[in-house]
Amino acid sequence: MLAERVRPGLEVLLARRLDLLRGQRVGLITNPTGVTPELEGAAEALLRRGVKVTALFAPEHGLQASAPDGAAVASGRDRRTGLPVYSLYGETLQPTAQMLREVDVLLFDIQDVGVRFYTYVWTMSYAMEAAAATGMPFIVLDHPNPLGGQIVEGPSLEPACASFVGRAAIPLRHGLTVGELARLFNEHPGIAGARASDSFLRTPIGAELTVIPMEGWRREMWYDATGLPWVPPSPAMPTPETATLYPGTCLLEGTNLSEGRGTALPFQQIGAPWVDGYALADALNALNLPGVRFRPVRFQPTASKWAGQECEGVHLHVTDRQALRPVTAGLQLIAAVRALHPDRFAWREPEAEEGRWHFDLLMGTDKVRRQLETGVPVEAIVAGWEAERADFETQRERVSLYR
Repeated sequence: MLAERVRPGLEVLLARRLDLLRGQRVGLITNPTGVTPELEGAAEALLRRGVKVTALFAPEHGLQASAPDGAAVASGRDRRTGLPVYSLYGETLQPTAQMLREVDVLLFDIQDVGVRFYTYVWTMSYAMEAAAATGMPFIVLDHPNPLGGQIVEGPSLEPACASFVGRAAIPLRHGLTVGELARLFNEHPGIAGARASDSFLRTPIGAELTVIPMEGWRREMWYDATGLPWVPPSPAMPTPETATLYPGTCLLEGTNLSEGRGTALPFQQIGAPWVDGYALADALNALNLPGVRFRPVRFQPTASKWAGQECEGVHLHVTDRQALRPVTAGLQLIAAVRALHPDRFAWREPEAEEGRWHFDLLMGTDKVRRQLETGVPVEAIVAGWEAERADFETQRERVSLYR
């Protein structure tokens, strides 16, 4: 560990801000990433200091971050502390009045990965709404954005594409911390629309919000510069390098290509049984995309798409993460596969999400899929987001806690 390291929100709270919790019954929304730098769990650390934690709340993947992607999580009891564990990824996405009956204040302590479609920040938004409805204080313990806080990528979410993988008009890669996002959700003006989903945050949440900022974090810091241990926030996010590529390669979830789930390199290798990996690598490397090279690879997923079948495709190797634009790389990858295998590539069919394409929900708009289908160059697609990015920078500045 570095001699100088970032002090996350939990550490700052334990050192100087326990007065916020004194005499309060605390409901803690957390998973394995809610730990001290010495890897003591947040619940245990708080209980050991006399804080009255009365309930735990679990997001997608559960309290131990072990449940598969998209699998419903059951409520239960924590074996370590004996506390009740209420699922926020099962029958309800939001704490109910029954869940909150022994809670005076909600505390959120989860590591995000800096990408709009990663669901933990939307669990936070629903919990903030529940707190606002009851007048209950809501405290966010801030964590680093693993991708740093300087680069913004992708289109902003359109109301018609709102879902649990996106509830607010923010870009795909937003460059904010969870604490800054909480401030944005609490204050943002909302955007109503005739086709807006009920999931969309139309108005400011207006909770009694307190953010405990980190100490020592700067916007240029990637996770490995923080001096903090990496605790995988979900089963398919084993390393910070996985998170680096995730904004682009997770888009493959919206296609019939494997995004590497069920392998040792999720989101770092993609393919399918019918892909020509050598031709795909050649086509992508010929583009000279900044910060990434593509290597032909074969792999056999043990779960998810193409489980048990040998796939061929490419392994993405990051050569310069500051120059890399993973969203662009992900779209170029899709465009290249479509060009090489026009009769085999397909979008993932709509399921129970009001007939909406999963790729559109991930992108936050249906325009990108339609542009790819009509052969619009990826460079032109990306250029079309510049005005949205510039507008969002103004919002970011308003809620920024770090320089």
